[in-house]
Amino acid sequence: MNDVSTYPLQSNLPLKIVIVGHVDHGKSSLIGRLFHDTGSLPEGKVEAIKAMCERRGMPFEYAFLMDALKAERDQGITIDVSHIHFRTAHREYVLIDAPGHREFIKNMVTGAAQADAAILVVDGRDGVQEQTRRHAYLLHLLGIQQVIVAINKMDLVDYGEARFQQVAVDVRDYLAGLGIDLQHTQIIPVSAREGDNIVEASKSMAWYEGDTLATALDDFQPPLAPLDLPLRFPIQDVYKFDERRILAGRIESGHLRRGDVLLFSPSGKTARVASIEAWNAKEPVLAVRAGQSIGITLDEQLFVERGDLASLLTNPPMLTNVFRGRLFWLGRHPLVPGNRYKMKLCNAEFPVEVEKIEKVIDVSDMGISTGDSVERNAVGEVVFRARRQIALDPFESNMVTGRFVLVEDYDIVGGGLISMDGYADQRAGQTVRATNIFRVEHRVPEEERWRHNGHRGGVLWMTGLSGAGKSTLAFSLEQYLFRKGYQVYVLDGDNIRHGLCSDLGFSPEDRVENIRRVGHAAALFARAGFLVLTAFISPYRSDRDRVRALAPEIFHEVHVDADLSTCEERDPKGLYAKARRGEIDDFTGVSAPYEPPVMAELRIDTTHNSVEESVAILSDYISKNFAITPH
Repeated sequence: MNDVSTYPLQSNLPLKIVIVGHVDHGKSSLIGRLFHDTGSLPEGKVEAIKAMCERRGMPFEYAFLMDALKAERDQGITIDVSHIHFRTAHREYVLIDAPGHREFIKNMVTGAAQADAAILVVDGRDGVQEQTRRHAYLLHLLGIQQVIVAINKMDLVDYGEARFQQVAVDVRDYLAGLGIDLQHTQIIPVSAREGDNIVEASKSMAWYEGDTLATALDDFQPPLAPLDLPLRFPIQDVYKFDERRILAGRIESGHLRRGDVLLFSPSGKTARVASIEAWNAKEPVLAVRAGQSIGITLDEQLFVERGDLASLLTNPPMLTNVFRGRLFWLGRHPLVPGNRYKMKLCNAEFPVEVEKIEKVIDVSDMGISTGDSVERNAVGEVVFRARRQIALDPFESNMVTGRFVLVEDYDIVGGGLISMDGYADQRAGQTVRATNIFRVEHRVPEEERWRHNGHRGGVLWMTGLSGAGKSTLAFSLEQYLFRKGYQVYVLDGDNIRHGLCSDLGFSPEDRVENIRRVGHAAALFARAGFLVLTAFISPYRSDRDRVRALAPEIFHEVHVDADLSTCEERDPKGLYAKARRGEIDDFTGVSAPYEPPVMAELRIDTTHNSVEESVAILSDYISKNFAITPH
């Protein structure tokens, strides 16, 4: 019998470490010294380099152990990415020596994209340079959280503790600003030339009591092997043999057993694995694992198509129609908001639109800016939106289902990593868990309720940033309409969170659930004949669209629009100030996104209109759209 337990685990994979830093800060020298002091060099390598240096009349450099290209030895810089295997007593490594010179940043991007962790080399004399900051930012961009900072050339600053501490503070401040976890970051004073704190503790820096570079490397956490990750089985094709429909594909992560109940995303269909089909298998296959290409049959006939993503029920991928992409752009034409591309994710294809460009990084010099286009060979942090749900994982959770490419006119024009920072998994809002429930119809028609009240029921959904004026307008309008005889009621964000949604926080997922509950409550009020005024930030367009779908004929979206600077100046509850101080996580407009309406029924500009003017606009709108008889 074939069983998943017969396959070896992948926990002994080499750890991939990228070495980055400003040009001339000593990366190659540090690697050469590390290899030399761990005894990882081939026999005779050092002697050959020394002989070469003597022939050229130049001093011996440990960097030459790495810079194998003749052009590099002549110019004294690293041009290409080098991959070198070595091991400590603890485990095996692959060191990726990425070029630091600005002309070879693209090579550095290639190297860093493959890494599990990083060593950032900083010259103890020069300290943190602009290119140091840019390389650190690139590590953040690629999702690398485990970092060692080697403050090199301590021999040139007389092994001074004060200088080390000064540079270390600068490094910590910058890394913390990028969001890199400092708990997993060690800062080590080293001298690659003299071998201080590379493998052996330095006698010249007795004041330093931390790890050497080699022991710090051994403290890095290994990456999860594909087998340790949740099951991800993208369907490549569906074949029909005799009476069987065989779903074929490659298991990208996790493992699968006969009898498992699979969830197919984005459709949400489920079925049990009846059999596992493998080529030329002499015995029934009971289980398979990541890396195998197989086929399966199900215990019931489902319509499953190419691109569907199979997972176990207990750990499915996210569902979303909007995500952030950290994108390397290769297209001949610049990427601009509004452009549409074909996105390929595993075996699936989706049309996506560029909604917003948040940052642009020019890889020629790693300059960071906000712009309205991403040019060729630049990196961008971009928000994409699709017309239908996409099953995916953030890159930090699963590298396979967290990578995508963009295609235009059959050419690949970009590739990137998926980030869901600030965006919620939309699966929860589409899951119905209750069973044995039946709808019961009311005996009072809506039209009779409207005639009795003298106005139509409906939902006036006010959305906008905190401080835009939603609650102020809602309560002022409620008072005005009530005096005119309307059955009207305000559902306000803060009031709702004291009761109906008191169990929810402000994470993206909790925000989705908050709006789901409020949307259903508002629809019930409206069906009862009330005019419901809501005052919720409701930052996600998909949430507002789901509320509209509950009762599209009576839903009216109102964008209470004020720019961020105006809202911060008002800051009636002091929330922006707290968010800027880091006291509030996931605050809309500061650390979480707000997606303004695209086609709202009404827009109120509260930056320029007074409360009285805004209420007048709203009351006129209500008279035209809700009134039946005068009050």
